[in-house]
Amino acid sequence: MTMPVVHPPIASRAEWLAQRTRLLESEKESTRQRDRVAAARRRLPMVRINKDYLFEGSTGRRRLVDLFEGRLQLIVYHFMFDPAWDKGCPGCTGYVDALGDLSMLTERNTTFALISRAPFAKLETYRQQRGWKRPWFSSFGSDFNYDFHVTLDEKIRPAEYNYRSVTDTGEAHELSVFFRVNEEIYHTYSTFARGVEGLTDSYSLFDVTPYGRQEDWEDSPAGWPQRPTYG
Repeated sequence: MTMPVVHPPIASRAEWLAQRTRLLESEKESTRQRDRVAAARRRLPMVRINKDYLFEGSTGRRRLVDLFEGRLQLIVYHFMFDPAWDKGCPGCTGYVDALGDLSMLTERNTTFALISRAPFAKLETYRQQRGWKRPWFSSFGSDFNYDFHVTLDEKIRPAEYNYRSVTDTGEAHELSVFFRVNEEIYHTYSTFARGVEGLTDSYSLFDVTPYGRQEDWEDSPAGWPQRPTYG
């Protein structure tokens, strides 16, 4: 027995074009609203990081300032990997698998890295299993995950982040952005849950940083680095 196939309504080309044109206006407004939100995000203040966090990576112990690799902006994906686990979170795994070519980030003074709480040996084993080349650091033994509320156990006070709903315990995923002024590090932005899922390409990641895409069409504060859009 052939099962019926559910599908959109069938229309003439003229009817389709009329509805597609109406939808286009909504799509354009959505893009304009996204640009307005990104412009407001570039004007957020930043908070100085006073702790000197230490991480373990492929080249040994690194400070948070070292993770910038000399650049001004650092994007961190907080990958869920509890020290007791042997594999990373499936959702976080899907996120990293979905990441595109991020070489444009380095061209515009921005570094991308993964950080998890599991010991580095577990991260490295899993990274090799997945065939990933992304830099991945362990925050094991530090307060980093607790301070950025991606380890949610008895140490965390949920009220500290009143723009996030905390309903469970354990590990959580997040994307955070940091800015460097010489040796001083500042936290500029964090997003959680569905706020992260679309941030898989260079342009969407630029949109959550203080400098944005650094292109001349953007509404950015005076003095922000900008270049011709297709230059």
